[in-house]
Amino acid sequence: MRQESSEILTEEFYQQIRKVLMRARSRALTAVNSEMVICYWEIGRLIIEKEQQGAVRAEYGKRLIRGLSQRLSTEFGKGFKPRNLWFMRTFFLTYPKVNALRSQLSWTHYRLLMRVEKSEARGFYETEAVNSRWSTRELERQINSLLFERLALSRDREGVRALAKKGHEVQQPEDLVKDPYVLEFAGISQDKHFLERDLETALIDKLQEFLLELGKGFAFMARQQRITLDGRHFYIDLVFYNRLTRSFVLIDLKIGDLTHQDLGQMQMYVNYYHRELTAEDENPPIGIVLCSDKSEAVVRFTLPEDNKQIFASRYQLYLPTETELKAQIIRERKNLEMERSLTEGG
Repeated sequence: MRQESSEILTEEFYQQIRKVLMRARSRALTAVNSEMVICYWEIGRLIIEKEQQGAVRAEYGKRLIRGLSQRLSTEFGKGFKPRNLWFMRTFFLTYPKVNALRSQLSWTHYRLLMRVEKSEARGFYETEAVNSRWSTRELERQINSLLFERLALSRDREGVRALAKKGHEVQQPEDLVKDPYVLEFAGISQDKHFLERDLETALIDKLQEFLLELGKGFAFMARQQRITLDGRHFYIDLVFYNRLTRSFVLIDLKIGDLTHQDLGQMQMYVNYYHRELTAEDENPPIGIVLCSDKSEAVVRFTLPEDNKQIFASRYQLYLPTETELKAQIIRERKNLEMERSLTEGG
């Protein structure tokens, strides 16, 4: 009897049934999450409307929240502590239009999004969380690493507005590149002495996190990719493929300051991949040299003026504070403005 059952119940058939159940469960969970988000928005709206009827709003609001918390907790259990009700109140103030809420985002997503003060940055994280299907953990990490500010660094005002509205669109090679890259997940202390291979090993060990930091459309291809020229061997630290740009992305890791030799070596790698390994329907490869520090002048005078393939970016082994990043953005924008004025002047 058991043998007959196993013959009838094949693995393929079981997986088909399992897929239907998992899909239904996922839809049900999404529906429940969506209803709870709207429910909390409604509670926030009612709290605000009730507060507006009070004579002394600040104290009235506190008493209202305390009383509401006690009664709701007695009848409905956990989830209605004063702190949570304050979140619901803030939720309505942050998102005054219910039709602006995204059904794909949970209450925990919105709790994280409410930490983001700038509306442009918040809009970007909402869009990316939906488009990239970020978990709440991934969303929190991207907010903490100030992804929006890093991507907005080299964009003009219109570019920043588009980023806030549409999310991270990859249309050209430079759209793939961030400066700096934040590699705190590698677990290497900033003040610790380490070698390039140590960083490489740490990134491979944390490949999922590294792919998330790299951005959209990346697939890992190779580590220490060997190329041989006239009997001499050279090794590319990391090779990826990006399906959005339809191109190979070569990454070299450097400890310390960037040199013109580092850029020249990457140019050689890119030329080799372009001439030997890139198919006719693929775009030219992109090379990124990741270094702990760099001189913009070295980059500018080493690479050709029309360069669209070789990039130098810094990496940080810790999460930068907003103050640190703001200071860095100011410096970088001054450098970019100076570079543009030199280019236009020439």
